[in-house]
Amino acid sequence: MNFVFILCSFLDKAAIKVNDPESAGFTVVNKWNLSTLTDVEEVKLVIRMLPTWATTIMFWTVYAQMTTFSVSQATTMDRHIGKFEIPPASLTLFFVGSILLTCVFYDRVVVPIARRVLNNPHGLSPLQRITVGLVLSIIAMIAAALTEVKRLNVAHSHGLTNDANAMVPLSVFWLVPQFLLVGAGEAFTYIGQLDFFLRECPKGMKTMSTGLFLSTLSLGFFFSSILVTIVHKVTGNKPWLADNLNQGRLYDFYWLLAILSVLNLMIFLFFSRRYVYKEKRLAEVGIEMEDEGPACH
Repeated sequence: MNFVFILCSFLDKAAIKVNDPESAGFTVVNKWNLSTLTDVEEVKLVIRMLPTWATTIMFWTVYAQMTTFSVSQATTMDRHIGKFEIPPASLTLFFVGSILLTCVFYDRVVVPIARRVLNNPHGLSPLQRITVGLVLSIIAMIAAALTEVKRLNVAHSHGLTNDANAMVPLSVFWLVPQFLLVGAGEAFTYIGQLDFFLRECPKGMKTMSTGLFLSTLSLGFFFSSILVTIVHKVTGNKPWLADNLNQGRLYDFYWLLAILSVLNLMIFLFFSRRYVYKEKRLAEVGIEMEDEGPACH
């Protein structure tokens, strides 16, 4: 946070006009040499948001596992409902269901409570929503690790360790909790991020705010790929992410993501507790924002 403060203080110098005898009589101002106070303040607003932007990338790294390794887990498990076999990728249906249920729960239960307890007419603040989403992603990775331990124990007890195509006699619905938790986390994090960037970005930079938000999604998947590559190289002869999941240690990868998510949450909380919303900062200097209602529902 001190770095952000120092950088913002440094930017103030961009709006300081230095008297230059050679420039006397000229009215044209080069913005590379002198910026307006408005330009400086808008850049400072964006810089203040960067810590939040960086610490939300980890959530989408966790999200990426639900469409990759969790689906791979599903292919090895019993997916039958009677005579019908569920396609592995169809488990993402629980994402949609979880998001819908979470939104209804938030609007009908969380918002009324938050209005009374936190005295916030919009319910939880954007940063509080993101915090809930990050916590749910940690719980999801813990649930995923425990489920994978259970799956491997069943595979070992039935002698299926060396058969990559064998169906482990364990219901695929053991994977549902991790999908529900990440889906609920997405409902909080997605809306919290969108609301935060739209509210805090300057009026003339709304497009950039949407770009900042969307970049966290892509960077989350990108970081997931980097992490997988590093784990492959480090684990070497005893790979965590083996082609045959029954011989791998996918649960350790999930534990690693849980630990990284905890560290990420601590950094997020450090910056979010010190963050002052634009509305409050402007109110301190006597500027009152128009109440436009919540930026995102």
